[in-house]
Amino acid sequence: MEADTYIDILERENRDLKTKSDSIEMGVGNSLFQGGQDNNLIVFQLELDNILERIEHLLKGEQLEEDGEGNLKFKPPKDKDLIVLNEYGVQLIMNIVSFYLNRNTILSNHKEDRIFEILYDLGIELADLIYASYEKMGLDTPYKRARYPMLVMNILHTVENSYNRSLHGGERDSLRTGRVVTQNQPLGQQGLNPLPVKKKKWYNPFG
Repeated sequence: MEADTYIDILERENRDLKTKSDSIEMGVGNSLFQGGQDNNLIVFQLELDNILERIEHLLKGEQLEEDGEGNLKFKPPKDKDLIVLNEYGVQLIMNIVSFYLNRNTILSNHKEDRIFEILYDLGIELADLIYASYEKMGLDTPYKRARYPMLVMNILHTVENSYNRSLHGGERDSLRTGRVVTQNQPLGQQGLNPLPVKKKKWYNPFG
């Protein structure tokens, strides 16, 4: 399949997925939270746009710099060798990542074995895709091509973090727990102890 056709399919399916994700967020918000403060909490917990925006900046090689007013902003690097992907490559990767970093994923109920299967399949297909279109994506020097295994690994780790939020329905359970605590906790009561976090298993896509 040609890369242009592939990216068109990704964009179309991503739009459909966003529509479904918005519906899920609305349903969860209506069923779990009624007050204004609680609605703000669920929106913050399910909002992934800021994460996607940061990933896009990093894929472009941009760096955080402070302007004259003390504000931090992403700016293109002075060293052009730090720009590994061109605009086409960044957009292609972002379309793929958007399939996994969304509310539909984190509000699902996945088992650990299934998460490993998804990551394994993604690692293989992503590596093959970049290898087949590396010149069109901007990997046109030996230095840039040397960065490609690290690029694949970084994307897989980011996707893994998203799926771990859905492990055994953990994200949905945390929203329900937050609602109970908000409704029943008296003013001034100390917060509950955080739930223990399961230790992640190492996943090596190239093993």
